Amino acid sequence: MKPYVILNSAMTLDGKIASKSGDSELSCREDWERVYRLRASVDGIMVGINTVIKDNPSLTSKGFGRNPTRIVVDSRARIPLNARVLNKEARTIIAVSRRADKNKIAQLRKIAKVIVCGSDLVDLRCLLEKLYDMGIKRILLEGGGTLNWSMLKSGLVDRVIVSIAPYIVGGKDAVTLAEGEGFDKIRSGIRLNLVKFYKLGEDLILEYDVVKKQG
Repeated sequence: MKPYVILNSAMTLDGKIASKSGDSELSCREDWERVYRLRASVDGIMVGINTVIKDNPSLTSKGFGRNPTRIVVDSRARIPLNARVLNKEARTIIAVSRRADKNKIAQLRKIAKVIVCGSDLVDLRCLLEKLYDMGIKRILLEGGGTLNWSMLKSGLVDRVIVSIAPYIVGGKDAVTLAEGEGFDKIRSGIRLNLVKFYKLGEDLILEYDVVKKQG
């Protein structure tokens, strides 16, 4: 068994979740409030280590409800010990692989729970099974393009919510919603079923269910 996973992201009309310089200030105030309420409705928020290093988020609900468990996918245990996600506002889980530095793991275990899954990279399916067994039944995935791709490709995402901001920023090196190696054919990609759309502030919100592949 695995948790129900909601991928939520803001992006420009041309699919960028950050500009070429790394600027990711996309959402309007109304959309941020939607995100905070969504965080309060789930059991865990999952991000990749690159998001923590670049943005240093606290990943809380900012007073809009309870703070869910924060989950950081960090194969090599690179997370800084002073990262805001390690503060006492909420529980934090660091997922590492067996390649992670043992001394760093020992330091992290003093301030967070550490889960070891996978030999080289974090085995995401293994991680989700362990999280489910810990009582985490709903996860909000706020990954960067790399983690989003890995979760989608592995068939671990159930719903996709995107907030489209009224900007086009371009840039071949700007991060998109899903990075990775990509699929060769359009019809080999992740199939989505649109279930809801609405305007919120100056943004457009689209909600999709992921169509699960048979077999």
